[in-house]
Amino acid sequence: MGRAFEYRKAAKMKRWGHMAKTFTRLGKQIAIAVKAGGPEPENNPALRSVIAVCKRENMPKDNIDRAIKNAMGKDQSDYKSVTYEGYGPHGVAILVDTLTDNTTRTVADVRSVFNKFSGNMGTTGSLSFLFDHKCVFTFKQKPGMDMDDFVLEMIDYGMDEDFDIDEEEGTVTIYGAPSSYNEIQKKLEADGYEDVGGEFTYIPNDTKAVTAEERETIDKMVAKLEDFDDVQTVYTNLAPEA
Repeated sequence: MGRAFEYRKAAKMKRWGHMAKTFTRLGKQIAIAVKAGGPEPENNPALRSVIAVCKRENMPKDNIDRAIKNAMGKDQSDYKSVTYEGYGPHGVAILVDTLTDNTTRTVADVRSVFNKFSGNMGTTGSLSFLFDHKCVFTFKQKPGMDMDDFVLEMIDYGMDEDFDIDEEEGTVTIYGAPSSYNEIQKKLEADGYEDVGGEFTYIPNDTKAVTAEERETIDKMVAKLEDFDDVQTVYTNLAPEA
């Protein structure tokens, strides 16, 4: 398994314990997609992609339909994507991905947690060298799919050479530069791959090992950050548990 797959599997396990939070996160992504391209999935690639992720996260259809309907309301606020970064306890790097309609509130909430755990927030981009920013797509694997041929073709559309296969789920996960998102999605859909769900992620290019006691403190900080509705995902360069 690749390091990206290892981190995605760990994140997925955590999300199972925070289903309501996950649905709130996805609801905001639906709102952004609808506002950008309309409420009809067949005419809105971004919305199709978010809906595929919703299905993978077992979000009920009623919740998806309600989020689309709510996004069409005149009183719905516009969300802005903001990533905050800094060092937490024991020198662990932390990125906090948010969608917010009030950056003053959000930065105050995030800073309060960094302060509580004796961390330090940095300026935008100050920790970018520690992470690779990627777009990531997960979709159903076709029967008899030749991955060598697939990779050779998809590289022309911006896909990285690395990929991961989840035999249990029957899915393939691929990665690329964020700027390649649209081209990769169009190609996957044109070639008939099903349930193409795309997201953006940060993958640590170097990890930091900690003791079990130190990990417990960091996990508590991450949990506090994830409690805020504006927080979408929290990334760290913490080494996975052995």
